[in-house]
Amino acid sequence: MSKNLLRAAAAATLATALIGLSSPASAQSDVKVAWNVGVVSDYIFRGFSQTGEDPAIQGGVDLTSGSFYAGAWASNVDFGDDTDAEIDVYGGYRTEAAGFAWDFGVIGYLYAGEPKGADYNYAEFKAAASRAVGPATVGAAVYYSPDFYGVDKEATYAEINGAFAPAPKWTVSGAVGRQWLNVSNDYTTWNLGVGYALTDNLGLDVRYYDTNVKGVPAADDRIVGGLKLTF
Repeated sequence: MSKNLLRAAAAATLATALIGLSSPASAQSDVKVAWNVGVVSDYIFRGFSQTGEDPAIQGGVDLTSGSFYAGAWASNVDFGDDTDAEIDVYGGYRTEAAGFAWDFGVIGYLYAGEPKGADYNYAEFKAAASRAVGPATVGAAVYYSPDFYGVDKEATYAEINGAFAPAPKWTVSGAVGRQWLNVSNDYTTWNLGVGYALTDNLGLDVRYYDTNVKGVPAADDRIVGGLKLTF
C-alpha cells in the first residue's frame, strides 16, 4: 500500500468520524470535545528526541461520541532539515469486553515542511487493551505500519505499560516497548515517570527515557519535564 493511500485512509477515517459527530442524528447524542495544550523540555517519541533535544509546544483536540473518537494533535519538531511540525490525525473505536478496555484505531503522521523525497509521512494501525487492577492500570498495545517513516517500510511497535495512583493527585507510570524495522536496526525503549495534578485541568509530568541504541545522541537517556492543560 502506498503512502498516499495510507494518508488518504487516515484522513478518510478522521473525516468520517467528524462527519458522524456533526450530523443531525449525532447532535442529539453525547458528543464531547476536549482541547489540550502543553510544553515539554524535549519531545520524545519511542525513545528518540524529535526536537534536537530542545523544548516543544504541543496541542490538540479530541472528539468522542459513544465508543467512537477522532482527533488531531501537533508539535514542533527539528530533524536538522526544513521540517518544522508534526501533525497527527487519528480516529478509532473504544469498547469493553472480558474485563478489558479495548482501543482500535488508525493514526496518520504528517510532517510540515518535509524536504522533497524525504518520505516522512506515514500511517499506523493500532490495537490496545488495558485493565484496572485496584489503584493500578496495566495494558499493552501494538502499532503496525505497512509503509513506515523514511527508509523503512514495514514496521511494528509493541508496548506494555502500567500506571499506579499511590495518593490523590499523584500517578506513577511507565512503559517498555520494542520497535521492529525492516531496514534500520530494531531497538528497545522504556520510560518511567511521575505525574502530579496541580489543578483539575493542569498536570505536571517528569519522566526518564532511555533506549538500547548506542552512538545516537537523539536516543540517549534523559529526563523530560512537561506541563499539560486540558479544557
